Amino acid sequence: MYVELMDTTLRDGEQTSGVSFSTSEKLAITRLLLGELHVPRIEIASARVSEGERDTVRKVCAWAERTGNLHAIEVLGFLDNGISVNWIKDVGGKVINLLAKGSERHCRLQLKQTPEEHFATIEREVNRAVEAGLDVNIYLEDWSNGMKHSPDYVFAMMESIKRLPIRRFMLPDTLGVLNPYDTLSYVHRMVKHYPKLHFDFHAHNDYDLATANVFAAVKGGARGVHCTINGLGERAGNATLSSTVAVIHDQLQGTTNIDESKINKVSHIVESFSGILVPPNKPIIGDSVFTQCAGVHADGDNKNNLYYNDLLPERFGREREYALGKTSGKANIKKNLEALGIELSEENIKKVTERIIQLGDKKEIVTQGDLPFIVADVLKHSALPSKVRIVNYALNLSQGLRPTATIKLIINDAEFQESAVGDGQFDAFMRAIRTIYRGKLQRPFPTLTNYSVNIPPGGKTDALVHTIITWNYEGNVLKTRGLDADQTEAAIQATVKMLNLIEGIDLGGNMENAENMNNN
Repeated sequence: MYVELMDTTLRDGEQTSGVSFSTSEKLAITRLLLGELHVPRIEIASARVSEGERDTVRKVCAWAERTGNLHAIEVLGFLDNGISVNWIKDVGGKVINLLAKGSERHCRLQLKQTPEEHFATIEREVNRAVEAGLDVNIYLEDWSNGMKHSPDYVFAMMESIKRLPIRRFMLPDTLGVLNPYDTLSYVHRMVKHYPKLHFDFHAHNDYDLATANVFAAVKGGARGVHCTINGLGERAGNATLSSTVAVIHDQLQGTTNIDESKINKVSHIVESFSGILVPPNKPIIGDSVFTQCAGVHADGDNKNNLYYNDLLPERFGREREYALGKTSGKANIKKNLEALGIELSEENIKKVTERIIQLGDKKEIVTQGDLPFIVADVLKHSALPSKVRIVNYALNLSQGLRPTATIKLIINDAEFQESAVGDGQFDAFMRAIRTIYRGKLQRPFPTLTNYSVNIPPGGKTDALVHTIITWNYEGNVLKTRGLDADQTEAAIQATVKMLNLIEGIDLGGNMENAENMNNN
């Protein structure tokens, strides 16, 4: 079963609040839809909108004619005594989608016409378009309400226009009021009455039922469906192309000839042009929809892909990922380590898992890009002696007052407490420690010579801050690292590592744990 798709991103999708595509953007999206996705039909504009739109449509039609795609380009036109027909012909178009009234209320209350007057107007406009060399499709605007409240009007209209040279009869749920049961029933009635005609279904998503209604419409016999990239469209938007394609292919065992592998690429380009962000949990195209968070799922995937379904990410040019956070288990960690080519012992995997869970309690997700930093931090930190540890600390920052820090340390089993004021929270923390070492222990204390802060490559994570501090201790250069969701906490971690290092250095320069001196 072949289902013909018509994409209306550039017409109906541009009715999204705040969205207006430039000429170059419309040309780019046209090329992507026709050249990469292989969408058979696209609706690119409404006639008579503006002079700028006229110029844009002319350029799109010129490109389409050069590439043999002109009959795939469609423009919405109106029953306006030939104005739309001439507009479309003038810009080089070949297909007009006439907008007629598919409900009696729209006919009588908006047009102030009787049904017979409206049907006669449609016939004149269709004949005028055909005489101008245009192919004609027709929208039955508000058809869903027509079927609900005035079905006799709908079928009277069809009887009047069924013999006209109209290629496709397009059935819009203009106000998004249908549910799948009604859609199935209404479309089936149309197909049963006129089995030789081609019916398209045009969904809106006001009740979040657009994709479900597309499914029902195809089940009811619709030969074509309309959609937009990322579900763009007026109000709550239209049926999303990505979900529509997946449902037709998987749930209906139909074909569309759409190249699934290009869907994600096109989605993100349109996202950039439109400025409307794709929700991360949007099926098929959302950033997180192919990310497993629970460790039990990763474990199941290792055992005959127990948590896979037919929506494999590779189909859509994507990859499955395993999130790292407080719900992660060792299976998630292993999957990510394998992807990075890192091998660890079971003991070290356990340590890394514990560290990720600690970070997950502070931030929701740790990314794969963070993992090498976590591994390095955990493994190198575990090699250090634990002669110095912080019992607790309190940092205070107030408007108009200098920051203060109070700390309690255990150094070689002795407990020390000190408070200090500084130019910043970390400076106050360092002053308190320096007072303990120089004042109470009568020992030298390192000088901080360099301090750098970054995040793992790519800049896409808010989970970790990577702090590197370089110290000079009696002529010895020490470099320690801290890793945490909070910048000050990361610096404190680096400082505690430094304190444990200097506990292994005697004043003669002999060092325990020398291998950690410059690479920690």
